[in-house]
Amino acid sequence: GATMKVPSPGSLRLRLLAVTVLTLALALAGAQIWLAGLFRDEVLRQLDTALVRQIDQLSARLDLDAAAQPRIDPAGLSDPRWEQPYSGLYWQIDRLGADGSRAAGLLRSRSLWDTQLLLPADTLADGALHWHDSTGPQGQALRVVERALVLPEQPQIRWRLMVAADLGETDAATQRFNGVLAASLAALGLLLALAAWAQVAVGLAPLKALQRALEMLRDGRSNRLDGRFPAELQPLVQDFNGVLDRHDAVLARARTQAGNLAHALKTPLAVLGNAAAAAAPGPLSQTVTEQVQTANRQIHWHLARARAAAAHGQPGQHTRVAPVLAGVLRVMERVYAERDLATSFTVAPDLAFAGEAQDLQEMVGNLLDNAFRNARDTVAVLARQDDRRLTILVDDDGPGIDPAHRQTVLRRGVRLDESAPGTGLGLAIVVELAGLYGGALELADSAAGGLSARLSLLVSV
Repeated sequence: GATMKVPSPGSLRLRLLAVTVLTLALALAGAQIWLAGLFRDEVLRQLDTALVRQIDQLSARLDLDAAAQPRIDPAGLSDPRWEQPYSGLYWQIDRLGADGSRAAGLLRSRSLWDTQLLLPADTLADGALHWHDSTGPQGQALRVVERALVLPEQPQIRWRLMVAADLGETDAATQRFNGVLAASLAALGLLLALAAWAQVAVGLAPLKALQRALEMLRDGRSNRLDGRFPAELQPLVQDFNGVLDRHDAVLARARTQAGNLAHALKTPLAVLGNAAAAAAPGPLSQTVTEQVQTANRQIHWHLARARAAAAHGQPGQHTRVAPVLAGVLRVMERVYAERDLATSFTVAPDLAFAGEAQDLQEMVGNLLDNAFRNARDTVAVLARQDDRRLTILVDDDGPGIDPAHRQTVLRRGVRLDESAPGTGLGLAIVVELAGLYGGALELADSAAGGLSARLSLLVSV
């Protein structure tokens, strides 16, 4: 099945997503803490407001009986929880003497049952409210508000009124809210992360188009970066195409200069060759003829090498192999027509070479020239693609080359048969040009008994 491509640690997409997700996580965690704190503060504020109303009600109901003892009419307190043991809502009244004595729990709500509210000693101004966190009759956390009152009938005695509420319900409500808030923020975070992923994917999509344009340029299917790109990428594309244009201009200028130099040298060499041929036979005319031929071959060699070196790695190179091989083979068949050799030619019609057509002609021409000169009856040419390599095989049924000498003949200027015409540059040119294109030439025994030349080059797709 299909597998999801995991971005590498150096991926721009991974970096953007990592920064976005980290920022989202920190923001949502901060929102969780802030909103949870706001909610708890609001719940406590409402609880404190309710306690203030309760202590105001208690203060309004406090008076003295005929024996000068404090009393609270239970019927005057509206909340039924006062009468339920350990209900979570409690009140208590203490007496504070002028001498600092304290009588705790003179009056208390039925909900306290047989326990008392214990608060630390406190100095209260008349009517002022103080807040405490304490422990209830069953060990639960309490929120307590207290107030000191002085009744006109007994100005020397101060009464300490306390109202307390269990914090359990407040804590439970806070926990429920925190749970719902955490789930909501997690869902929001997931949606935002998906939105960030979509945003990154859409934002980086033009880079995919740029990558495809570069692949077409590399594979020789285009000589420029073509396509519609965002405004942010368009200057880069234009600059890159400008570099390609300048490269083409420099390359064309270099080729023109090399061609002019070749013509400038070939003209006097041709004059010398014609003069030597018209002169009377002798050592001088023979020497001049040989040196002119050598000079022509050297010019041809260096021009081919310079052309290949300039063109190597140039983007957009795409040469169909079949027409080039067929053309060179026809030329060789005409040149060596008197030998009456049988030839075979096998090549895929869509096979292409990532280089110059002239350089491919130069390499194949030298291999075929060597095969036609040495073959007895047959020459076979085969071209195929192996992965991203173009392989051209030229086989003959001639005498072949001894394995011990095969590396030697690939060096420039080396000929095994010094009696044969030539300068020993043919196979060396092939080796040099193939190396400039990232390829190689190997010599082996052919199935027909002669030499098999295997030329490996970069294929253009």
